[in-house]
Amino acid sequence: MKVLLRSDVVGVGRRGDIVDVKSGYARNFLLPTGAGLAASDSMEAQAASMRKSRDLRDAKSREAAEVQRATIEKATISIAARAGANGRLFGSVTEADVVNAIRSATSISLDRHAIHMAEHLKELGTATVTATIFEGVDATVTVEVIAK
Repeated sequence: MKVLLRSDVVGVGRRGDIVDVKSGYARNFLLPTGAGLAASDSMEAQAASMRKSRDLRDAKSREAAEVQRATIEKATISIAARAGANGRLFGSVTEADVVNAIRSATSISLDRHAIHMAEHLKELGTATVTATIFEGVDATVTVEVIAK
């Protein structure tokens, strides 16, 4: 069944796309939630208009994300944590701690799921963390863990 998507649906498509989905999925999920409309041949103009507005919005968001990336990459983020004499932390520095430190240092608010760490930081020192600000825009954040 052909469906015009009214919003982004993970694994299916983005707003304005005409996609071919199973009729049960369309009937039971996409149509009742308002995420899609049953597509006809006359909806191509409406789909093109939706894609154009989506592309304009994405371009503005990408520009804003580039500015945020430059700001984040210039800043060195310091996080104070309790540590023992050998430099090991009592606990660890998590994604949420990094997000809070970025917010306090640069006033840029990110979701904790945007931070990508191989593992939580458990020692004093400097580490590099990646933050996904927008699709295709990743910032490299320098995190310095210091003793309290």
